[in-house]
Amino acid sequence: MADSVRYPEFISLGYCSNDHLCRLPEIPIDHKVEMIEHEIQGGGPAADAAVAAARLGLSTLFATSIGDDDDGRRILRDLEAEGIDTSRIAVRPGCGSPISYCWIDAAGKRSVAWSKNGLKLLTAAEAPVDLIPHAKMLHLDGHHPDAAVAAAQAAHEAGVPVCLDAGTFTPRIDELLELADLLIASEYFARRATGETDLDRALVGLLRYGARVTGITLGEGGSIFWNDGKILRCPIFQLPVVDTTGAGDSFHAGFEFQYLRTNDLMSCARFASAVSGLKCGRLGARAGLPTLEQVETFLANQR
Repeated sequence: MADSVRYPEFISLGYCSNDHLCRLPEIPIDHKVEMIEHEIQGGGPAADAAVAAARLGLSTLFATSIGDDDDGRRILRDLEAEGIDTSRIAVRPGCGSPISYCWIDAAGKRSVAWSKNGLKLLTAAEAPVDLIPHAKMLHLDGHHPDAAVAAAQAAHEAGVPVCLDAGTFTPRIDELLELADLLIASEYFARRATGETDLDRALVGLLRYGARVTGITLGEGGSIFWNDGKILRCPIFQLPVVDTTGAGDSFHAGFEFQYLRTNDLMSCARFASAVSGLKCGRLGARAGLPTLEQVETFLANQR
């Protein structure tokens, strides 16, 4: 009898890096300050979403490309420590891996500089299209565009929901926007994609892509979603903020997790806000990511 195969429920494809994080009293311009805290931690929109989904209890696979350097080995170790399937990560011999440098001020605001180190991106042939029909959700951040489009097409054909974290204008982003079932954009992306400065009008402008769910994350302003002809507004929870790095990444994963349990958009946005808010209590994109029990305990104590 053939051994049973456990397919990943949540497949994430996109950017991953090692983040060099510095918490500072202020971000200096042409002068120096002493660091409050420093740490190296995994990052990247799709990778952070994968870790968040795994912490919430979904069996998760992450696909990307990395180099065979120390950074690449650390990326693999960190993901595997979370129980994430890394078998579809392409390791490029002789190449460096993506890195980011993040400066976080006393209010939790941050500046980020990143590099892919000239790494060869995933090709369409390297996308995990054979696994996608067995998944419950495909998460994309727009990076590795050829592989992302191939994955989204496979998911579309198999009826697997595609969530697009629309934060960066990457090649072939228009194709991904058309294939997205859950389209959640950043303020910057929404304004630039629609030409609207007013975010309510920008939300309406994003409806032209035809996603089942269309929303915009607003940072401290919470999030907005189009719901049965009206704009649904979900505020953030008032929680201590150490670092907002990865807040949007965790919001997406939280929203997708709850969407698999209920189609109620306010429930999804509220759950996502809790995941994101709890994450922000610690330095880095991943250290503060909560478990399902922690999120549900937190929400049970809220109005």
